[in-house]
Amino acid sequence: MLSCEQKSRHDGNYFYTKEEVMSEVRVRYAPSPTGLQHIGGVRTALFNYLYARSQGGKFILRLEDTDRTRFDEKYVQNLYDTLVWLGIDWDEGGSKGGEYGPYVQSERFELYKKYAQELVDKGEAYYCFCDSERLERIKKIQTENKMAPGYDRNCRHLTPEEIKANLDAGKPFVIRLKVPLEGETTFNDHLLGAITWKNEDISPDPVLLKSDGFPTYHLANIVDDHLMKISHVMRAQEWIPSTPLHVQMYRSFGWEHPEFCHLPMVNGADGKKLSKRHGSTSLNEFRARGYLPQAIVNYVALLGCSYEEGKDFYTLEELAKSFKLEHLNKAPAVFDYKKLEFYNANYIRQLSTEELYKWTLPFITGTGDATLEINPENPQPKPNVGPEFSGVALGEDGEPYCVDKSMNMTSADVKKTLLGLMPLIQERLKFLTEAAEMVHFMFTEPAVPSVEQLIPKKLDQAKTREVLENAREFVAKVFELDHEGAENFAKAKAEELGIKLGDFMMPVRMTVTGSRVSPPLIGSIAVLGKEKSLARLEKAIATL
Repeated sequence: MLSCEQKSRHDGNYFYTKEEVMSEVRVRYAPSPTGLQHIGGVRTALFNYLYARSQGGKFILRLEDTDRTRFDEKYVQNLYDTLVWLGIDWDEGGSKGGEYGPYVQSERFELYKKYAQELVDKGEAYYCFCDSERLERIKKIQTENKMAPGYDRNCRHLTPEEIKANLDAGKPFVIRLKVPLEGETTFNDHLLGAITWKNEDISPDPVLLKSDGFPTYHLANIVDDHLMKISHVMRAQEWIPSTPLHVQMYRSFGWEHPEFCHLPMVNGADGKKLSKRHGSTSLNEFRARGYLPQAIVNYVALLGCSYEEGKDFYTLEELAKSFKLEHLNKAPAVFDYKKLEFYNANYIRQLSTEELYKWTLPFITGTGDATLEINPENPQPKPNVGPEFSGVALGEDGEPYCVDKSMNMTSADVKKTLLGLMPLIQERLKFLTEAAEMVHFMFTEPAVPSVEQLIPKKLDQAKTREVLENAREFVAKVFELDHEGAENFAKAKAEELGIKLGDFMMPVRMTVTGSRVSPPLIGSIAVLGKEKSLARLEKAIATL
């Protein structure tokens, strides 16, 4: 005879001991590919990943694709793309496979049928032959009489003879779990402590196997967690009502259940569960809006968990070293978009010139992440990205080119200019998307600003003309002095004219860049060049 060690883990006869299940930390992220990955799911995946890495364990990626009506292959790809983009690497599942595969539920249906039948044979589950018409009548009666919803357990008490007759007649059936009618179910949650539910409050005899042979989420989830030796189930607190049922299922099988840790909810500023009405929630939209993965990982890791005192910024590796279940918070976390913006701007400033060029180029040219869908209901405005706002497009050779041919710039000129602009725009960027409008002045001849656009609030038309005439000398000095010297010269000019520095710089900025919001002016003039800067200055003077 084969020993337990030699038997297949999938033959329906192998049972892991508690010591086997708990000897290694094995956690999983098991989403249903029925939509784009959102911030709540990412937080769950991240915490599972961090815990596995902190304990030297394994992080498993599993697809729970039993909901075939909403399933779409694009959501499977989105799952992989999201985790790769964030730098969250998994140990088993997906293209990596593993010892306990397959890791896709739709490829494990025969396994679920075997285990559902096992529960029937043990007297822990039963065949239910009720058709949809009868179930609908029950539901209607319950609704009209304000009764608790759920199955009335009609088939739980069928005799063996009645069951055999129905099976012999080929009558369709589902398999339902026998939930205890009395008593309580208690389980320990690592974060919330002991949680007790009356068995009468558990969903009455839920379906485990549907009439088409498809498993329900509960059956597939429990069987997979056991066979894949999952040691800790870390998921959102919204799953707490399902946990007593899961504990009962483990008991019915005679298996030890894993440790449970239900993570705090992620709410919006109004205290309600984070949703589209608060702003971006899908990772694709965060990407389309110009967030860096480092910022997302760092900020999301802090939602409901603490690390070192006095420290706000962490790499993924540092988070993995510091993560502890004991540091999780019971209270819901509040997702603060302004705080995430702060993290994003900080990480943008840490990029090298080449890195910033790589990250901003898709938004400058309207490619890559800039093409990801933006939710039209999002209260945040859609970012201005692509050639329309930057003047730069991406050629078939993968190199940027200037859309305005009159600028006489080669692709090499465009790339060199963009690289020269990166240090200038870096200190102003909060989002990668903002780069498109900031570089625009270099790749098209901006329209001559109107008189109204040129005149600062505290100056008149004559004084503004005087400022621009004096700015000729300032522009020339940019190419003779270092940055500090040019800045001091501008201050001296403003003082000489009896105005504030801002009132001197604003019309010059508007003239040179065509916008009141741009990279630092002195640097912009230096990159644009003396000839072009002075030419734009003369056009503006002529309008005043």
